[in-house]
Amino acid sequence: MKKSLFYISKSLIVLFFVLSITSCTNTGNNTTEKKNSIDLKFTVSMPDPASQNFIVELNCSGINEDTINLKMPEWMPGYYQIMDYSDAVSEFEVESDLLVTRQNDNTWQIVTSKRKPFQLSYKVKADKKFVANSFLDTTHAYIVPPSLFMYIDNYLDIPVTVEFNLNNKWSDIVTGLDDVIGKEYTYLASDFDILYDCPILIGNLESLEPFYVSGVEHQFIGYDIGEFDQEVFMTELQKIIQAATDLMGDIPYEKYKFIGIGPGHGGIEHLNNTTVSFDGNTLSDEKAFNRMMSFLAHEYFHNYNVKRIRPVELGPFDYSRENKTNQLWISEGLTVYYEYIVVKRSGVFNEEEFLACFEGEINSVENDPGRHYQSLVQSSYYTWEEGPFGDPGTKEDRSISYYVKGPVVGLLLDFAIREATDNQKSLDDVMRFMYNTYYKGLQRGFTSAEFQLACEKIAGTLLTPVFEYVHTTKDLDYNKYLAYAGLELKQEKGQSGKNIFSIKKKSDITAEQLAVLNSWMGEE
Repeated sequence: MKKSLFYISKSLIVLFFVLSITSCTNTGNNTTEKKNSIDLKFTVSMPDPASQNFIVELNCSGINEDTINLKMPEWMPGYYQIMDYSDAVSEFEVESDLLVTRQNDNTWQIVTSKRKPFQLSYKVKADKKFVANSFLDTTHAYIVPPSLFMYIDNYLDIPVTVEFNLNNKWSDIVTGLDDVIGKEYTYLASDFDILYDCPILIGNLESLEPFYVSGVEHQFIGYDIGEFDQEVFMTELQKIIQAATDLMGDIPYEKYKFIGIGPGHGGIEHLNNTTVSFDGNTLSDEKAFNRMMSFLAHEYFHNYNVKRIRPVELGPFDYSRENKTNQLWISEGLTVYYEYIVVKRSGVFNEEEFLACFEGEINSVENDPGRHYQSLVQSSYYTWEEGPFGDPGTKEDRSISYYVKGPVVGLLLDFAIREATDNQKSLDDVMRFMYNTYYKGLQRGFTSAEFQLACEKIAGTLLTPVFEYVHTTKDLDYNKYLAYAGLELKQEKGQSGKNIFSIKKKSDITAEQLAVLNSWMGEE
């Protein structure tokens, strides 16, 4: 009797398990079907650009809920600061049969018992000229999507359409969003992550002659780009893109756009585009030209490192709060490192200019009192409070910048891997491994431990001494690692009392060291 009861119970358990799986599968399919039935469209108008107000209209249908929370993002990926975008919102208006309550600074709750399509509108003031803020005046419009488009809580993964009503003075729009075929000035994003990743520049824009790398088109389009030798500029930029794609071995986008938003400071990276402050009038000066090439190399290399090779904390994003990670020294610091590598291997920089880049970073690190108090991982984690270049306050300096120490540690890490493998492997192999394993293979971000393990896998040995420079404030032993490439760090006192450091080739450099040096600089 007990035995037969056991078999009956077992059968019931199996049946219940099958039904549970079916139920869960059906629920998932139903959820997908419900989300696929949602139609979400923003319409953006600028009837009075002098007022610096965008008018945003949202039309929504297909959401089978009587209560939703509409939220404005608090920040934008690529700029790790709370931006308080909701402060710029005014005149939030809805249809008469909807009940709206502002829950907090960035959340509006909408209640409708009829569960029917609804429409609302609001204004966004855009008077701050900065790469992480939307801006509007009588000459052009620059849109940072997280600062303009609200999302419905728990519905970040639905498609969204954006249409623009242009005035009769402007004719051009550039963005990384997909065009809606047959509809002028209308674009489609597969989800809000893509929408927020594609800034929009509107006005009477200038397009430079595009170039192609491995058959893929690259454009430079901008507002008020100034006077400069456009042919030389695009030729040098093409060399940089070629060097970067050769290094990584893949081009992950169908088209890439450099978007010049006018004179200013800063740039922000995206999957298939970057927005950069740009003033071509300065490029007749060789140093200014080189700084611009290095800057563009940095923003471009981010399409690999941070947009695709990314810390696990940086995606999927939570737009309502800080997304803290201790790995910005990898995402930003190593991108600075590869910015220098790429401009050298492309031939845009010579050896002296290349070494000067690292001399500058080493001088900044060694003359920063904060190096005794804050590690690279701490600098990464606390950037939301202190900013990317450390705490600029008047109190005692106890912080550093991952933009500065990150590439220096990257240099030591690269030489450590080359030394451990007789120059058969390098940090380049680590970057390709991370790209192919985590982005293309596992389709997720990586942890700090996984990055160190990848470095040690490529090196074939533990790299504990180098990673101590990441996690502690231990002084960097430059000459130990520079010697692997026949280099040494020289130190002298400057007139201001600060130490001045320079990188020199050793007079007795060996053939093995020279091979490492040439390989590192791309002169094999």
